[in-house]
Amino acid sequence: MTASTRLAAYYFAYFTYAGAFVPYFTLFLAARGLSAAQIAVVMAMPQLARIFAPALWGWLADTWGMRFGGAGRAIVLFSGAVLVAGYASLYAVRGFAGVAAVMLVLSILAAGALPIVESITLGALEGRSGDYGPIRLWGSIGFILGVLGLGVWLDQQAPSTVLHWVLALAAASFAVSFALPRFAVPRPAHGQAGLGTVLRRAEVVAFFGACFCMTVAHGAMYAFYSIYLEAAGYSKTVIGVLWTLGVVAEVLVFLFLPRILRRFGLRALLLASFACAVVRFFAIGWGVGAIALLAVAQLLHAATFGTYHAAAIASVHRFFPGALAARGQALYSSIGFGLGGSAGILLAGWTWDALGPELTFTLSAGFGLVGLVLVAWRVRV
Repeated sequence: MTASTRLAAYYFAYFTYAGAFVPYFTLFLAARGLSAAQIAVVMAMPQLARIFAPALWGWLADTWGMRFGGAGRAIVLFSGAVLVAGYASLYAVRGFAGVAAVMLVLSILAAGALPIVESITLGALEGRSGDYGPIRLWGSIGFILGVLGLGVWLDQQAPSTVLHWVLALAAASFAVSFALPRFAVPRPAHGQAGLGTVLRRAEVVAFFGACFCMTVAHGAMYAFYSIYLEAAGYSKTVIGVLWTLGVVAEVLVFLFLPRILRRFGLRALLLASFACAVVRFFAIGWGVGAIALLAVAQLLHAATFGTYHAAAIASVHRFFPGALAARGQALYSSIGFGLGGSAGILLAGWTWDALGPELTFTLSAGFGLVGLVLVAWRVRV
C-alpha cells in the first residue's frame, strides 16, 4: 500500500468521525439539557485547546522526529486513543461542568493529530502541493458519509444516540492511524531562518491574522447551523443534505486542485476564498427561509474551506520549510482553528441570544471582509 493510499485512508476515517461530531454533537448536548451558552462553551473546548496544544505537539514532532523516526505517527496514535477514551467517559459524566471538563482534556491531548498528518502529507509529497487535493478529498468524502448517514439516522432515532456513533467512528480513526507512514524530519539547512525570524515577517503576521478571521467567521455555523435550520422547520435529513452539499463542492475543489494551483496563484485563491465568505455568511443569516439560497451558500463552502484550506497549508509550507514544517502547520492550527475557532464560537454563543441569528451571521461576514483586507494588504505568497 502506497504512502498516499495510507494517508487518504486516515483522512477518510478521521473526517467521517468529524462528519458525525461537527453538525450533530450540539443536538446531543441540547438533549442533555445544556443551554445555548453552555453548548457554545463545550464546543469551544477543541478550539481553546488548539490555541496552545498543537504548537506543543508540533514542537515535539519536529524535535523528536530529528532523533527518532516516526515520532509524528506516535503522537497521532496517542491522540486517537485519547479520543476513544474521552468519548467513552461521557456515558458516565453528566452535567455541564463535567462534560466541559472532559472535552477540554480530550481536546488538549488529541490536538496534535491533524496538523502533524498535514505536515507528514506535504513532506511525503516533496513540495508538490497540488497533489495534496486528491489525497485530502477522501477526508471530504468521509465527512459526507458521516453527515448524511447520521442525519438520516437521527430522523428516526433520539439525539442521545449521537454519542454512540461519535465513539465508534473515533475508534475507527484510531485503528486506521496504525497504517500511517513514518516520516523523518530533516535537520535544518545551513542558513535557514529560525522560527522567530519567520514569525516576525509582516507577511506572515498578516497571513495568520487573516486565518484567524476566517475561522471566527465560521464559528456561528459550526456551533449553531444545525440548530438554526431545525428551528426554521427543516428536517434532520434536509440539514444533513445541506451539510453534505457543501462538502461535495469541497470534494470537487480537492479533485481539481492540481489544475487550479497551476492556473491561479495562492494569493488569488486566498482572496477569492475570503470574498466568498462574506457572501456566504450574509446569505445564511438573512436567507434561512429560502432553501435555494441556503444551497448556494453551502456550495460556497468549496471556497471558504476547500480552496482556502488548501491554499493556506501550501502557504504555510512555503513560510515554514524543512525542520519548521510541523511547527508551521501547528501554528496555523493554533492561530486559525484554535484562537479563531474558540473566539468565533464563544462570540456566537453570546450574540445568538443577544442579537439574534441574522446579526450573528452578519458579524461572521464582517470577519470574512477583514480577512480579505489583510490578504490584499500584505500577503504576497
